[in-house]
Amino acid sequence: MEWQQGSIVLATAGRDAGMYFAVVAADERFVWLANGKRRTLAKPKRKNKKHVQQTGTAIALASLTDKRLRTWLNEFAAAQ
Repeated sequence: MEWQQGSIVLATAGRDAGMYFAVVAADERFVWLANGKRRTLAKPKRKNKKHVQQTGTAIALASLTDKRLRTWLNEFAAAQ
């Protein structure tokens, strides 16, 4: 599966293991993740691709605010 902007991923390693994030950007080795709370869309977290798992779900980040992203990820996590 290709890493694209807006993909929802699950962190599998580190202090944020078990948390869901949205991919803001990606390159060959790293992805930049945001969850709308501690890691905002303006200041995403860089994480190694090996330490995240794709969920197969994606959202449009174009008109999304941090609050809406946070709400959407909370609802997504509750549904899992």
